[in-house]
Amino acid sequence: MNWDRSLDLLEVHCQGEIGKVIVGGAPEIPGATMLDKMNHINTVDDSLRRFVTFEPRASVAMSVNLLVAPTRPDADAGFIVLQADRAHPMSGSNCICVVTALLESGRVEMREPETIVRLDTPAGLIVAHAACSKGRCLSVSLDNVPSFAEALDLEIETPRWGRIKVDIAFGGVYYAIVDVEQVGSEIAPSNARYLAEAGIELKALLSAQVTVQHPVLTGIDEIAYVMFRGDAPDGAIRTCTTLKPGRVDRSPCGTGSSANLAVLYARGKVVVGDRRTSRSIIGGEFIAEAIGTAEVGGHLAVLPRITGRAWIYGREHLRMSDEDPFRNGFALSDSWGPQVDALS
Repeated sequence: MNWDRSLDLLEVHCQGEIGKVIVGGAPEIPGATMLDKMNHINTVDDSLRRFVTFEPRASVAMSVNLLVAPTRPDADAGFIVLQADRAHPMSGSNCICVVTALLESGRVEMREPETIVRLDTPAGLIVAHAACSKGRCLSVSLDNVPSFAEALDLEIETPRWGRIKVDIAFGGVYYAIVDVEQVGSEIAPSNARYLAEAGIELKALLSAQVTVQHPVLTGIDEIAYVMFRGDAPDGAIRTCTTLKPGRVDRSPCGTGSSANLAVLYARGKVVVGDRRTSRSIIGGEFIAEAIGTAEVGGHLAVLPRITGRAWIYGREHLRMSDEDPFRNGFALSDSWGPQVDALS
């Protein structure tokens, strides 16, 4: 086959959440920093993002991670999370996928029993501690960026559920965290459709009623996700992050777990050294640990460590051609829901 341009991807999932990794063939993204590169994708040229996240090459329940050379000397690699709505600065499950791909493919040398991988992201430097044995990553612990609560028990008006309370917190991106009983549901696989639609509805309401702006990072100025929260009988925290235009995260969500850890810290419910188990809608688990504190633009922040595991399950080779009638991808409401117009 005569292919002038192509992309090489490793197919990876973390606790069921797909986070493919582009390991070759991607065009150079302009920008002096990883944040500049993400903002370029979001504001100047999103053609690569659309190519890899929309049909006919992608499906609803997945992300794609763009692996790039680091822009800072203390990092081993850099990456940007690409999703159907936009490029995002950080994701715990995707970061675990990237570390696993780098090590198991040999792009970063694996050292047993532990390899430290430093990742340049738009949200800041992420230090990953990978437990390794016989060429495999058994688990990855991410020292995430400083995470902080911006508002606790913020009341918003909703047509469907009346006045509800949300916590606004940053864990690599901004989250609105909602106790799930406020929308008359619980976190269970049978409720995934309802929670996805409720989360997207709340996100739209929040965008009209609440503004955020990271005190240091330019361009991180929206509530990216609504995460529903519930308590499990064994003390674990049930999580269900909803993603635009209408699906739920299959993993326990690393940045969401970091944001919730920041909320618990702000409420005095955890101290440095405490651990909490985050359990997803399908039962996958991350461990969220408070390993220290920091200050970010006047906010007292907690330093989260998120531990989970990813699996490489395949490889993919995508042809890039200007003659492809769907090179910009497409999205239909049969799978994406009524919010599909927001993607165009």
